[in-house]
Amino acid sequence: MLERYKEIERSIIKKFRKEIWSKFISAIIDYKLISENDKIMVCISGGKDSFLMAKCMQELERHGKYPIEVKYVVMDPGYNKMNLDLIKENAKILNIPIEIFKSDIFEVADKVAGESPCYLCARMRRGYLYSKAQELGCNKIALGHHFDDVIETTLLSMLYGSEVKTMMPKLHSDNFSGLELIRPLYKVKENDIISWCKSNNLTFINCACKFTENASIDISVSKREEVKELIKSMKVNNPNVDNNIFKSMDNINLNCVLGTKCNREYKSFLDEYENK
Repeated sequence: MLERYKEIERSIIKKFRKEIWSKFISAIIDYKLISENDKIMVCISGGKDSFLMAKCMQELERHGKYPIEVKYVVMDPGYNKMNLDLIKENAKILNIPIEIFKSDIFEVADKVAGESPCYLCARMRRGYLYSKAQELGCNKIALGHHFDDVIETTLLSMLYGSEVKTMMPKLHSDNFSGLELIRPLYKVKENDIISWCKSNNLTFINCACKFTENASIDISVSKREEVKELIKSMKVNNPNVDNNIFKSMDNINLNCVLGTKCNREYKSFLDEYENK
């Protein structure tokens, strides 16, 4: 009988090959996320997405077609003991050799940001992770954002940000030279991640943010939750609507937009209209 972590690994390659492993590999190939001899820091938040990503990266490190080195890092921004213990237990179950390092993000964000800590918290997290990656000598940071995060971000930008943009599969760091952020689960759908968890009887932390433990902050009415519910309702009549949103960002018709922006420079359709 296989050890539990080996059964979990096998499920990714076998039972969920089409839904998870093939899409993980497809994103890596299509977006050229990983190159030979990359040293990658996998960032584990403690949730289902980042732990699944860690297992996929572990498989790639062991059996990929070219050598890479992977570090598995958990940043503790001030988690309560119960959540931190669950992260450690899941890492043990999954046989992932994590390194935990502490930061004071929750404490600082609570003092400085008042009732709107999320933006500051996110910015600080990114800075701490980039610094840790540099310390470890890594050239890439892997985050666990998935397909649903991508399409939700796309609609959030349109509905609340008045612009058409999406979450990119990879980004160069503006402030940390030589570091690149990658999202290997870019094509993997959240429902398939949930199915993988249930199939393996795995339980991960959902939201370990100390601010959402406060009764005055209701994450159920957040803008992202609104968009998630909107997509869910649209899928009732059009089951392919999520795929259409995703594909639309790879199929923009520049002949039919009023204006575009690149590197903060705006260009109107009128600029070339009279010359056509």
